[in-house]
Amino acid sequence: MKIPQVKHRASKGFTLIELMIVVAIIGILAAVAVPAYQNYVTKAKFQDIVSAAAAVESAISMCINENAGDASLCDTATKVGLTSITNSKEAATAVAITATTAAVTATANAAAGGYTYVNTPSLNGTQIVWTQSGTCLAAKVCFD
Repeated sequence: MKIPQVKHRASKGFTLIELMIVVAIIGILAAVAVPAYQNYVTKAKFQDIVSAAAAVESAISMCINENAGDASLCDTATKVGLTSITNSKEAATAVAITATTAAVTATANAAAGGYTYVNTPSLNGTQIVWTQSGTCLAAKVCFD
């Protein structure tokens, strides 16, 4: 007598548990990636602020060198040879020079975090040293 052979079917597809595990892994990855991406975008937009301020800082540095280290002679756009101070196109709401200290202050709009960037010149011997301050340092969107 012959014994009938039972053929096993190969399972096709995924079980519900396997699908739930994959969805959970994707959720965990998204929870980590989205805030990191948003922080990256904010930092990138804020660097536009730093670039806008850098042009003004260069003009102030040249003016301080030409005026024997006297920053009070370089505290307006006109005194440093700029016809106007151009804000960044994307992120800055204001770039300004502080009277008497010639500190450059740039304020970001909400899209760039709303932080402030302040860079103050001082003379160390014959070298101009810029000291950064502002709310961007605590938020770690600008670099010291």
